[in-house]
Amino acid sequence: MGIYLNPGNAGFTSARAGKYVDKSGLIAVVNETLGKAEKLSCISRARRFGKSYAAKMLCAYYDKSCDSRNLFNDLEIAKDPHYEEHLNKYNVIYLDITSFIGSVGLENTVSFISERVIEELTETFPDAKEQKTLVDMLAEVVGKGHAQFIAIIDEWDAPIRDRHSNREIQYEYLEFLRSLFKNSGNTDKVFAAAYMTGILPIKKDGSQSAISEFREYTMLDPGEFEPYFGFNEDEVQRLCEEENLSFDEMKRWYDGYSFKNVKSVYNPNSVMYAIRKREFKSYWQMSSSATGLLDLINMDFDGLSDAAADLIAGRTLSVETADFQNDTTSFASRDDVLTIMVHYGYLSYDQESESVRIPNEEIRREFARIIRKVKNPETLKRIMASDKLIKDTVNMDADAVAAAIEEIHRRECSPIHYNKEQSLRTVIKLGYFAYRDYYLQFEELSGGNGYADVVFVPKKNTDYPALIIELKWDKSAQTALDQIRERHYPDVLKNYHEEILLVGISYDKEDAEKKHHCVIELLESED
Repeated sequence: MGIYLNPGNAGFTSARAGKYVDKSGLIAVVNETLGKAEKLSCISRARRFGKSYAAKMLCAYYDKSCDSRNLFNDLEIAKDPHYEEHLNKYNVIYLDITSFIGSVGLENTVSFISERVIEELTETFPDAKEQKTLVDMLAEVVGKGHAQFIAIIDEWDAPIRDRHSNREIQYEYLEFLRSLFKNSGNTDKVFAAAYMTGILPIKKDGSQSAISEFREYTMLDPGEFEPYFGFNEDEVQRLCEEENLSFDEMKRWYDGYSFKNVKSVYNPNSVMYAIRKREFKSYWQMSSSATGLLDLINMDFDGLSDAAADLIAGRTLSVETADFQNDTTSFASRDDVLTIMVHYGYLSYDQESESVRIPNEEIRREFARIIRKVKNPETLKRIMASDKLIKDTVNMDADAVAAAIEEIHRRECSPIHYNKEQSLRTVIKLGYFAYRDYYLQFEELSGGNGYADVVFVPKKNTDYPALIIELKWDKSAQTALDQIRERHYPDVLKNYHEEILLVGISYDKEDAEKKHHCVIELLESED
C-alpha cells in the first residue's frame, strides 16, 4: 500500500465513520465503462459537491491492496450484479493535483508525480524493470502479468485554473496527460479505466487535446452521473428526520440546483456542515474558489452588473453557454461569465429553458455580500435606489414607495407581462433587492387564508420592522392592504413580537400612465 499507488481505503473509511449519504451507485456507472471505448471519464463538478469523496470511494472499491467488503456490503453498489467482479481487483493510481501544487509547486508537479509513482511501482513490483517514463513503467508492470490500472485524478484542471501558471507549465502538464491517455496502444493495455474530476470542462479550442478522448460530464450536462452530483430531496429529508432539523429551512438554504432528471439538488458540503453545526447559514466562505465572485461580476461586459442585481432579486436569466471556451481567461461576453458561475456553483442551470438563477439562500448571501463592492456605477446606483426604497418603507413614506415601485415596474416589465402575478412579485423583489443587509426574505408564505406575496423579516442585528407587501392592479392600495388583514397574512409572523408594517401598493391597468399608489400601516399588537 503506497501513497499514490494503491493508497488503500483509509479515506473512504473515514467518510463512512461519519454521517454518510450512499452515493456508491456511481461505482456501477464507472464499472459499465471498464475496458470499453468510453472508459475515460472526466467529471466537472462545482466546488463543495463531493468530488474528493467520490474519488476516495473509487479508490477503496478498486484498490487490490485492501479488502473493502465491510465498507460496501451494506451500500447500493452491493446489489449490483458486477459488484464482486470488480471489488478490489485493480491497481490504482491516485493523484490529487492540488496537493502536488501545494507541496512542490506548480513548476515541479509533473516531474515529482513521475518520479514518486515510478519509485512506488518499482518497490511494489520488483519483477518489473524500471523504465524512464511513467507510461512505460505502467506498461512494464502490466506486461509482467499484474492487474491493469485504474487512474483516479482529483482536481485535474488545477494547473489550468491557476492564475500563476504559464503556458509552458500548462503545456508540460498536458503533455504528461497525453503520454498517459493519448497513446491508444498503451492506454488500452495499461488502463481499465480513468476517472478525472475538476471544475472546468475540457477547453474547446483543442489546446487540451491530450484529454480529448475523455467523455465529459459537467454541471451543464452530467449525463448518467446526474444522481451523484449533490444530494437529492429524499436523501436530505432523511437526514433532517434523523437529526431533527427543519427540512424547510434546509431546502431554503441549500437546495436549488437542478438537472434534467433530478429537479432538486442540494449542496452536499453545506448540508453536512449545517447538520454538524446545527445551524443554517452560509458555509460558502469556508471553501475557497479559484476565481472570486467579485472578480467575475466586475468584468466589463454590457449588462453583467445589471444581471447580478436581477439575479439577487430572484430573476431567472436566459444564457447561451455554447460559446464559453472553458477557461478562466477567454471571456468574451456576459454569457461567458454567467456560464463559469454555473461551473463554480454560484448559479443553477436549467437545461430545458437554458437559463440560470441563484439557487438558494446561501448563494444569495454571497451575492449580497459582494454586490456593494462592485465598481460598476450603474450597479451602485441601483443599490442606492434600493436602500432608499427600504428606508422610505420603514419611514412609512408611502408616496416615495409608490413612485419607486412605479419606476421599477415601468422599466422592468414588458406590456405583455405587466399585469401578471409573477411579474408583480418580481417588481417587489427587484425594488428591495438590497434587503439582505437588513432582512430575510420569504415568498408565498402561507398565512391565514392565503399566501403572502413577499414577507421581509428583519435580521437580529437591526431594529427595522417586519414588512408584508401586497401589489395589486385595478384595486385601491387600501384594498390591497385590507386583503393582507382580511386573509390574516400576518399569521405567518404569529411568533414575531416586534413591529410589523403592512404595505399595500396598487395601480389602474387602464390608466395610460399606470400611476401607482401606496398605503402603509403599522399592525397594532394584540398583546
